[in-house]
Formats: sequence, C-alpha cells, structure tokens
Amino acid sequence: MASRSTQILEAAARVIARRGVRGLRVEELAAEAGVSTALIYYHFKDRTGILRQTLEFINKRAERYTTSRDPDAPAPSPREELDDTLLLELQDTVEVRENSSAWGELRASAVFDEELREDLARATLTWVQDVAALLGQVQPMASASSLAAAAERLTALLEGLSMRWLSGGIRIDHARDLMRGAIDAELARLGQI
Repeated sequence: MASRSTQILEAAARVIARRGVRGLRVEELAAEAGVSTALIYYHFKDRTGILRQTLEFINKRAERYTTSRDPDAPAPSPREELDDTLLLELQDTVEVRENSSAWGELRASAVFDEELREDLARATLTWVQDVAALLGQVQPMASASSLAAAAERLTALLEGLSMRWLSGGIRIDHARDLMRGAIDAELARLGQI
C-alpha cells in the first residue's frame, strides 16, 4: 500500500490534471486522497509545498515509465534508449495522460507564479540535460551546445505534441510519428556538425 504522502501526491496529480493549479483546493484534494486536510498540511505545510512536491512526484513517475525495462531483456542501444525516453511520454495510459496534463497545467500556472516558475525551470533543465546526454551517446562527436540545443527542441516539441494529443488536436500515432521524425532530423543534424 502506498504511503500517505504518496497517496496525497497521486491525488494531487489527478486534481491538477482535471482542474488545473488554480482549481486545486485542499478540501477537494483531501477528499480525492481519502485523508483529512490536517494530514495534507502536516505532510506539505502549505499549497506551495503541495505544488512543489507534486511537480517532483510527476517527474519521478515519468522517469519510471520512460526508463523501466524488463530485467531479462537485452540492454537497449543508445538510440533505443533515446527513442523510449521521448516516445514513452506519448502513451495512452491513465498515468501518462495524468502526468502530461498536470505538467501542462503546472507550466501554464508558472506564467503567473514566480516560485512555481523557478521550480519548473529547474525540472525542465534537468529533463533537457538528460535528453542531451542521451543524444550525446548516439552522436558522441557533437558539441555540448549542439546537444543542448537539440534536446531543447525535442523536449519543447514533445510538450507541444503531448498537449495537442491530449486536447484532441492530433491522434497519438501521428504525434509519435512526428516525434520520431524530429528525433531523426536532430540526430542527422548533429551528425553533420
């Protein structure tokens, strides 16, 4: 059974995905998590603490579903690992839909919330650095600045494709095809530099 704080964070991700950051009310979160509001304040102190911890939670959850592999399967090639890391963000599962929706809501709210903006900028930077490192494994001769720029473009595109897919603007298979094409284009570009 999940710990109480994990149970609350799972509920917070659901509420934020459904109602947005502005719609997050501690009372509703408590009802969703099946706990008291006092317990939420005990674990997270205030609304800012809830948002920070939820951002961290969805990042860790995304890392789990984009990197988990069958321990008996052969190790993936660097290219397969890169593809998995990006394309597994476009899966039609409750967990991915919830994570992507909550991430989008947190990003939108960060426009008006400086503290949240800083937390989100740090999380985004970590994500970009992780993708740049994967790109560097595929194209080891590329410069650090070229890898960072390619990772920036790929992660930004992935966020946009995810929002279009989640909002019904494109089908998931089309979003995945577009992402694959972008990965190919970035790797080709890095190979020419």
